[in-house]
Amino acid sequence: MYCTVDKSHTSGAPATQARNAKDGVGLPTGVTMREKKSGALSRMQKLKKRLSHSFGRLTVSKEDSEDHVSGKLPYNGYSDEFLDRLEPNGNIPEGKADLKYEWNNVTGHDRVTRQLSVSSDSKLLDDDIREEARVILRPRKPPRPKSEVLLNQGSEHRRTKRFSAFGGDSPFGKSEAYIKLEQLGEGSYATVYKGYSNLKNQVVALKEIRLQEEEGAPFTAIREASLLKELKHANIVTLHDIVHTRETLTFVFEYVHTDLSQYLERHSGGLEPRNVRLFLFQLLRGLSYCHKRRVLHRDVKPQNLLISEIGELKLADFGLARAKSVPSHTYSHEVVTLWYRPPDVLLGSTEYSTSLDMWGVGCIFVEMITGMAIFPGVRDTYDQLDKIFKVLGTPGEEEWSGVTALPGYKPHKLGQYRPRKLGLYWPRLHDVVQGEAMASALLQLNPLHRLGAEEAMCHPYFQGLPKKLLELPDDVSIFSVEGVHLYPEHYSGIK
Repeated sequence: MYCTVDKSHTSGAPATQARNAKDGVGLPTGVTMREKKSGALSRMQKLKKRLSHSFGRLTVSKEDSEDHVSGKLPYNGYSDEFLDRLEPNGNIPEGKADLKYEWNNVTGHDRVTRQLSVSSDSKLLDDDIREEARVILRPRKPPRPKSEVLLNQGSEHRRTKRFSAFGGDSPFGKSEAYIKLEQLGEGSYATVYKGYSNLKNQVVALKEIRLQEEEGAPFTAIREASLLKELKHANIVTLHDIVHTRETLTFVFEYVHTDLSQYLERHSGGLEPRNVRLFLFQLLRGLSYCHKRRVLHRDVKPQNLLISEIGELKLADFGLARAKSVPSHTYSHEVVTLWYRPPDVLLGSTEYSTSLDMWGVGCIFVEMITGMAIFPGVRDTYDQLDKIFKVLGTPGEEEWSGVTALPGYKPHKLGQYRPRKLGLYWPRLHDVVQGEAMASALLQLNPLHRLGAEEAMCHPYFQGLPKKLLELPDDVSIFSVEGVHLYPEHYSGIK
């Protein structure tokens, strides 16, 4: 055992006193017995435990042990006798403190006042105990934000949770919210199903895109989602939700029971002229909304025009759509289904604008009246160009400046034809007031001469419609206007 000795008895022979202290006998008055080093360490742990009640977590550092001189007291300035008088919660009892001093230089903390006992001047702690005597106050770990705590509750729930593409932890974005019914169609990278939403208790369309493990989501799907989230219009299909799993990316659309292609098949002799006018106006209305926002659909065809039971037409499938920036970029000429591709794109032009979509509008307009595709190319682009030029004539520099400089303009592959009146080639146009004039304004070989969507909505062809249709808010259907409704079709044969 070792001990501490009162200063008044240290004038004697140190060797004799040390030997007596070692044997535990012959101790002079004022000598207090101490435990061995292991006992001191246990007291050190008791000190940390008591002080932690008042100051938070405590840690012992050995880095600054050289800063302590033998004159300083162990246990951070507290004597054993004083520590024995501490209350269980670590507080200092009133009236029991014998001495106070200021302890400064506590790194990173404010000044802390400590209290000492006069009987605690112990110098016999060995180096190991002195190294353990440095106590550094460490602030409590700040609490985690409540939102983070809530999100981390339950690991199983955290693994299976899916979030809505529109933000927030909501019932949207979860595959269990939708029931898949029968298949409606299948494309190169997606399959469309009829489905049911448990959230809104209504029928929806589920466009399921298969994901490749190495390639991820197709760029067309990403493009379609980003554009449709910004396009909110009565004549553009509504994207309700997006569900992302490891194997699939599913777009949840509003359900529209048919498309214009199927509608034309059911009424194979051509459509009721008044219905053609309603469909064309809605198509122009949706495209005008897109074009004002510098969005090109680039795939206008009957299969991408949905028709509801009351006659609402909605633009769909924006997988090839592009947001046209300023200044103009060049684009791929491999866009638009061949039958509805304009001659400038067929000839290799990549500097096109909204006129690209308007050519397809003209083709669809005449097809709705005649009941058949007007330029059905079957082999390649030159076969498609030949069918167009047979009706509209082969263009030259006089009719279309710069046409001969296009990559695909090769005279030996192009037949030379003179233009004809559209009413002579498609007599049904004469049955419609201003029908030939509207078709001619849309089917212009030179893209600069093609009628724009907003301008076309004011064409004399639409004089029979209420003027109020031009003033409707974007999200309001034309069928909300009194007197506007779908008419019965004269032809209902199936090809």
